[in-house]
Order: sequence, then structure tokens, then C-alpha cells
Amino acid sequence: MGALHEGHLSLINYAKPLTDITVCSIFVNPTQFNDPKDLEKYPRPIENDIALLESVGCDILFMPTVEEMYPENDPEWHIDLGNLDQIWEGEHRPGHFQGVTQIVFKLFDLVKPNQACFGQKDFQQVMVIQRMIDIKKLDIKLLICPIIRSEEGLALSSRNARLSEEGKENALTLITALRFIKDNLEQKSVAELLDGAKEILASNPAVELEYLSICETSTLAPVDNIETGKDYVALIAAWVEKVRLIDNILLSR
Repeated sequence: MGALHEGHLSLINYAKPLTDITVCSIFVNPTQFNDPKDLEKYPRPIENDIALLESVGCDILFMPTVEEMYPENDPEWHIDLGNLDQIWEGEHRPGHFQGVTQIVFKLFDLVKPNQACFGQKDFQQVMVIQRMIDIKKLDIKLLICPIIRSEEGLALSSRNARLSEEGKENALTLITALRFIKDNLEQKSVAELLDGAKEILASNPAVELEYLSICETSTLAPVDNIETGKDYVALIAAWVEKVRLIDNILLSR
């Protein structure tokens, strides 16, 4: 949705060796926002975005208007995402993933890509898009690209621009809590891991936790036990300086 940073550019760099033509879309999608004020505040530094895309050799920028993507006669959209749009981000942002799938399906239909690169940072979104690809039987391979972090460990996000330097420092508590879970995976139970991570978060009054969970990767259902040989993800959402931040870390024993 624009306000590009190194995390976005890493998707282009990931895609280029694997593709003949790399297409990037920039579209601040109104159906993904629950709060009109959040939509209004969303940064749109388009000249800078174009310069960044040119610097990494993106072949095509598709930058449609709202009117182009949502014409007056647009049919109503709903896709059965099962529990994926009811939990975590789905619970806290009702309708968000219907907006995501609607616009991504339109983009896929226009571009007809063989492969699509999405960032691990929005892990639930990646699982939602994979479900949509499966339901619509699209011949597209979904590639999950690693989270890009600052030197200190903060997951890069367009929303970070709304944080002060002190806010960015406080936001590091999220990755500290996630790394506690990963580092203690072999020694502690799921309950102990979550309790320890929540203690870390509670120790910083500038961080307001929204949710923290250890989940199975594809369904994002919370788990009570970590089994050897299976993949899991720890998901977190929290508020710092009235900015909502999300992060995650992949886990396996």
C-alpha cells in the first residue's frame, strides 16, 4: 500500500532472480481499513516510492485509482476463509481480510502472475491469500519472504514512521518477547513461554498488548503443546504511541 521501505524492496529483490518481469502494485485499499481516520492518516509518499522501485529495478508499477478498482457496478465480494478471518487480526479488524482477498484477487486477475511474493511480517495475511488461491484454483505459487528488521530488531513497517525515536525503542519489546519464546522453546511449556513473554511486555508500560499466541502455521489455531517436527508461529499485536504494530517469529522443535 505504498510508503515503501527496505522490507518492501526485499520482495522485489527476492522476486527478480526468479522472474522475467517483476510487477509491483501500490494501492491504498479502502476496504482494508476499519477506521476512516486510519485510512486518512496512511502515508502516501508516492514520488519517493517510485524512486525506490526504480533503484531496485522493478519493471512495472501498477498504481490504479480507487474508482478503477471499485467501479460502481462492482459485484459484492465474500470468500469463505473459515476461521482465518475470525481470529487474531480477523477478530480485531472485522472485514479486513475480505478487503485483502478482494483486491489481491483483482490484482492477480489483471497481472496473471506465475509467482507472488508476500512478506512473512503479515503472516496471517499470507495464509489468507494462500486460502484464496486454493479456493479460486489459481495457478500461482505463493512465496513467503523473510521479515526485514532494523539493526536493533524492529520489524520494518510503514507505520513505524508514526513512531518517535523513543517509541521505536519501546517497540523493540515486541521482538524481545518473541525471541524469549524462540530461545526457550526446548525448555518450557507453551503456557510458560506465553507467561514469560507477557511478563516482558508488561514490564514496559509504553506497550499495550492486544494479543500474543503460539499457533499452528496454516490454520493459526492456538496450541497447548509443541510437537517435534511440526511448524508453529508466535503472533503478536500491540500498541505503542497509539500506533498498532504486529510481528511474528517462526518456531519448530
